[in-house]
Amino acid sequence: MTASNIKEVINSDIYKVWEVVLNVDKYSTWRSDLSKTEIISEKQFIEYTNENYATTFTVTVVEPYKRWEFDMDNSNMNGHWIGTFTSNGNQTEIDFTEHVIPKKWFMKPFVKSYLKKQQIQFVKDLKDFLEQ
Repeated sequence: MTASNIKEVINSDIYKVWEVVLNVDKYSTWRSDLSKTEIISEKQFIEYTNENYATTFTVTVVEPYKRWEFDMDNSNMNGHWIGTFTSNGNQTEIDFTEHVIPKKWFMKPFVKSYLKKQQIQFVKDLKDFLEQ
């Protein structure tokens, strides 16, 4: 299993950050890496990359304005994501950790750098959207 973590302070209050991050249906309006999202149910959604590669997410924990967790699965990997949100006045600290198991042995050496790249892009897109 490979783990990757990113922590960042966002210049926006926790209510706004939480609302944007959990509003999966609107991801394609601010995330540069996605073409669309599809809501399957209250606890499940699918993200499609710009290359139309699908990943299914199943929500496992929702603690409003504190914690969001989900399982992830696609043809290349499966794993678990944990996001914590901490209010600091008009700022919010986010702490996102992914644990991933590659399904193809030859992908193992590249998983950590790929996860880190994805996390950095997500946070950049989020900050750009919230801090504009």
